[in-house]
Amino acid sequence: MKKTFVLGLAVIFGLAMMAGAAAAKTTFVTIGTGGITGVYYPTGGAIAKMVNQKRDEYGIRATVESTGGSVFNVNAVMSGDLEFGIVQSDRQYQAIHGMAEWDEAGPQKDLRAVFSIHPESVTLAAAVDAEIKKIADLKGKRVNIGNPGSGQRQNSIDALTAAGLDYEKDLMAEQVKAAEAPGLLQDGRIDAFFYTVGHPSGAFKEATAGRRKVRFVEVAGPGIDAMIKEKPYYAKSYVPVDLYPGAMNDENVDTFGVKATFVTSAKVSEDVVYALTKEVFDNFEDFKKLHPAYGVLTKEGMLEGLSAPMHPGAEKYFKEVGLLK
Repeated sequence: MKKTFVLGLAVIFGLAMMAGAAAAKTTFVTIGTGGITGVYYPTGGAIAKMVNQKRDEYGIRATVESTGGSVFNVNAVMSGDLEFGIVQSDRQYQAIHGMAEWDEAGPQKDLRAVFSIHPESVTLAAAVDAEIKKIADLKGKRVNIGNPGSGQRQNSIDALTAAGLDYEKDLMAEQVKAAEAPGLLQDGRIDAFFYTVGHPSGAFKEATAGRRKVRFVEVAGPGIDAMIKEKPYYAKSYVPVDLYPGAMNDENVDTFGVKATFVTSAKVSEDVVYALTKEVFDNFEDFKKLHPAYGVLTKEGMLEGLSAPMHPGAEKYFKEVGLLK
């Protein structure tokens, strides 16, 4: 009896040691995304799910965090609080060059690009009763430009500035998260809101499905054209209104946009970055099916819009499959 008990203890102890060794080999990574109504959150979830399905092979456990957006994600990746983040291409450009929010801190030299994802349009929705038919009509209105720490905030300010509007003087600017804006619009507490996002977006589906009628407003004109020429990370885009049957628009609405990009730090291991890149690209067609915004993706296009140096882990994979020479 005593021998059996001792043997049982030894087996339990051995199993515990094995479990501990397995746990010790697991690398935990967190992907910073954005608000839950945008495309960043499901994008991060899709990548995490792909990697976690191969946990036995890679020894990686990925989790997803809803965050304030691009600026937050860059800073968290740089500080080591996140291993990966989804970041607008303009914010990647500004961070690596020490511009905008990184003017004082200087270039974020350890920032590394992995790949780009879907296009994102700077989208302006306004209540029909607010009589906003063009961006200049925002003067004197209550407009949400986005929360501090989000990528869209600077896009909103850039669009307003290009249209000759000062967001601090010419309108009543709100600075809440994109997820809150549709409710505020329907409640009559704001007249319009900007959101830089891939389409279709849950936020705009919500905004255009309420009692208060809503239209998408063109973000275009000579000033916008000049800004796009000046800033290399912007390109012309449009809002596909057929995705929003509740919107008071008959045709697609012209605007401009950026790309969502996947970034990491130079301090994250090559093996981890290689594994995440491999899973997305080896399962490319399945990845594209995960969200309608991915429908336009090509493997070659996912190497565009990157300003930071590419992480060696991603570079290794792209060279193996012939996407990079």
